[in-house]
Amino acid sequence: MARVSVDINFMVDLINFKLNSLKKDIEKILKKWNYTSSIKFLNDAKNGILSEAEEDAIILINLQDQVEDLIQAKLNFMSK
Repeated sequence: MARVSVDINFMVDLINFKLNSLKKDIEKILKKWNYTSSIKFLNDAKNGILSEAEEDAIILINLQDQVEDLIQAKLNFMSK
């Protein structure tokens, strides 16, 4: 695997840009279903309270996982 030198501030800016994009996508899903809490939405989707929310719940979980991964990557870059 090739390595490329990149300015840490540039990488942090890219991560922040992606984080903002992911958070907007999360907000869109929650707004679509009239929720403000992703935890409540996911619980209601899991318990069958929301019919036909399964796809959005899966997408939301994936988005949240990506947010967590990016936050960890950002912390790693900032600690260097």
